[in-house]
Amino acid sequence: MLKQYLQFKLAQKLSPQQIQLMKLIQLPTQAFEQRLKQELEENPALESGKESLDNEDEYSESLDGDMDNETIDTEDINIDDYLSDDEIPDYRTQTSNYSPDEDEKSIPFAAGVSFTQYLMNQLNTIYLNDEEWAIAEFLVGSIDESGYIRRTIPDIMDDLAFTQNVYVDEAAIESVLNVVQNLDPPGVGARSLDECLIIQLKRKSPTSEIELALDILNKSFEHFTKKHYKKLLQKHGVGEEELKAAISEIEKLNPKPGGSYSGGNKIIEHIVPDFSIKIVDGELELSLNSRNAPDLHVSKEYNNMLQGYKKSKERTKAQKDAVLFIKQKLDAAKWFIDAIRQRQQTLYVTMKAIMDYQSEYFLSGDERKLKPMILKDIADTIQMDVSTVSRVANSKYVDTPYGTKLIKEYFSESMKNIEGEDVSTREIKTILESVIGEENKKKPLTDDKLARLLKEKGYPIARRTVAKYREQLGIPVARLRKQI
Repeated sequence: MLKQYLQFKLAQKLSPQQIQLMKLIQLPTQAFEQRLKQELEENPALESGKESLDNEDEYSESLDGDMDNETIDTEDINIDDYLSDDEIPDYRTQTSNYSPDEDEKSIPFAAGVSFTQYLMNQLNTIYLNDEEWAIAEFLVGSIDESGYIRRTIPDIMDDLAFTQNVYVDEAAIESVLNVVQNLDPPGVGARSLDECLIIQLKRKSPTSEIELALDILNKSFEHFTKKHYKKLLQKHGVGEEELKAAISEIEKLNPKPGGSYSGGNKIIEHIVPDFSIKIVDGELELSLNSRNAPDLHVSKEYNNMLQGYKKSKERTKAQKDAVLFIKQKLDAAKWFIDAIRQRQQTLYVTMKAIMDYQSEYFLSGDERKLKPMILKDIADTIQMDVSTVSRVANSKYVDTPYGTKLIKEYFSESMKNIEGEDVSTREIKTILESVIGEENKKKPLTDDKLARLLKEKGYPIARRTVAKYREQLGIPVARLRKQI
């Protein structure tokens, strides 16, 4: 049975403007520039760059008038809300020449042929009959971005028959595959890692080390990958120095030949720092990228339209609709300009708090001086919501004397050392990395031994925690770190 009833309740919701502001804050520099370009295209009342100095009119204080007893609120369309009302606007004090040291605002782009086309261009220089060409073209199209063909010969034979109407045997495909595997970069077209490494070794001038390396890959690839050096010494009847030289040759090879191709087949990501931190006279100096602070103003043409409407004696319905449209666009332009200013302030205040919190690190560059810092620490400092700090930290980069880094990398949880002091997990990871770097590679340290060493240094952490940090650092287990 349906019933109707009234219910009163309080609810807190974000306005569309607040949601848009949060989205603006989250955008990194390049995405922000795209959003800015979109707004300029959609709102004709908004313009970028310096205002024209030609034929300047005095800006009107307000627009009064009625539209058949309909009054337009002058505060809603007061252009002075958008523009400076100084006798000498600030843009007049800016010179038209720019220093070569000024931040570059253009975005570089790269162009080039795809990896597949690069291989096809090489095939064009090789004589092949129609059948061989169809097979070669299919094989090249089957090569992935790492440079491998991840399919078996029988599967390729079936696909050629069903999709290309080419009926050949496995021997014909193997023959053309050998042609493809002679293309550059060396190792391309391999079906497995060992085949990729063998192809590259065969391209080199034969030496005793190369011959032994080929023998190892052909006969003892599993022992090699698991670093069972004693078994390799026994099976191939060589000494440690000979085995070490052969392994050195293998380690020089490229396991992903497709990755060495520098063409324009991938989107190239250009990191544009949102902030810059410099050390000036022993003090930290923070600056916001100028590309985050565009010059925006309301179009003067819209002011002229309003002036024309004000002076008009006869006001048609079309004029009234035009003024309402202008009012709507002016409101949107005013909000967008205010939102960008608020975005700039939020970015700067947040990064300033982070810089002050981690001042010891930024002055020295020593990661061991990074303090434990979570989002709430900064949110409490700047009296903003944790979600706002998260939006800034997760997508923004800062240029420091020690490299350009993502801001969220400076956040870390805390742990207690033996003395009961809070230390950053980043500090523990740095020490762990240092300990592994100094270990004897013939007898690398297991996670249990690493945990004991860290405890001796004052960091009591469990073996599973050591394993977790080691994996986060991209360091393999002890067996795979072993060297002869």
